[in-house]
Amino acid sequence: MNILVSDDQIDVLEAVRLLLKGAGHRATAVESPQAAMAAVAGQTFDLALIDMNYSRDTTSGEEGLALLDHLLARSKMPVIVMTAWSSVDLAVEAMRRGAVDFIQKPWDNARVLATIERQANRSREREDARSDLEIAKHVQQRMLPQHVHAMKTAAFAGRCLPAREIGGDYYDFLDLGPGRLGVLLADVSGKGVAAALLTANLQASFRSQLELGMKHPRALLASVNKLFHESTPAEYFATMFFAEYRDHGRELRYINCGHPAALLLRTSGAVERLEATALPVGIFGTWRAEEKTIAMAPGDVLVAFSDGVLEAGVERGEEFGEARLIDTLRSGLAGDPEALLDRVVEEVLRFSPDVQFDDVTLVALRAG
Repeated sequence: MNILVSDDQIDVLEAVRLLLKGAGHRATAVESPQAAMAAVAGQTFDLALIDMNYSRDTTSGEEGLALLDHLLARSKMPVIVMTAWSSVDLAVEAMRRGAVDFIQKPWDNARVLATIERQANRSREREDARSDLEIAKHVQQRMLPQHVHAMKTAAFAGRCLPAREIGGDYYDFLDLGPGRLGVLLADVSGKGVAAALLTANLQASFRSQLELGMKHPRALLASVNKLFHESTPAEYFATMFFAEYRDHGRELRYINCGHPAALLLRTSGAVERLEATALPVGIFGTWRAEEKTIAMAPGDVLVAFSDGVLEAGVERGEEFGEARLIDTLRSGLAGDPEALLDRVVEEVLRFSPDVQFDDVTLVALRAG
């Protein structure tokens, strides 16, 4: 490991450096918090070992705590603090702020090396986990529709931005036969790996029952509900918007399973909300739904979205919201669905530029 060591006593620095070198680690030794901050700005470390008291303030530990806060704010590396035997309270405060462990002076060499080795193992585990998540992210992206047959009277597109490496939102475009397209957007309860596994389960349920959907879309959803209910814990469910679009007559049949109302923007300027017509999928083994039918005219645009779109920015007290979404959609109706969704995603991320707390997923279909 490449380790940063910070202490204002030269003999301590040298002793730690030799100890680490003998164990096969590389050590960069600095004598002050300022030098430690400069070192972190100039290179990457796997771990930091820092003293809590320096010559300017030899008892309170304020300099060490300030350095700890600085390192944690600018790097993901673990930080181990060194304190005197009489400074247990200071070590506890350092751990509360984010230090991963503490070593008391005078130290035991075996304990120091064991503590560092433990952090090295955890770092390797974190790297392995990140690699696994990268693979899972790639697999989940491949689950999104890659090649979909074209429609004579409609163009369509979808976007999915997970809040984490992988997420619980899912959209799909299903071939239901000549001149028929299934449009699906689902949001599985929960986040992260658990939600992603359930999303894969949901997609498999749809794909395995697709022949049924070619004849009876409502029966398809009933079958998916049964499979999802039987294969998932009771506390998990999925909200979903499902629609079948037909070239003939530009007819749209839809079922909204407890999902945020999809929006139908007419060329006249009117906006219709396609509200829920059924309960979310997976809550009950027996499931009923009302299927509604509407006619689209050339230029009308259907947009379905996850609640991560509407709730973007909620962490700072103001949501992106439906009204802002409608304004954004109206300003981009002249473009194709791909450009329209890119515009919406751009506006959502501009409105909430900090941490993304929920998956952001949309689908759009424009009648031509």
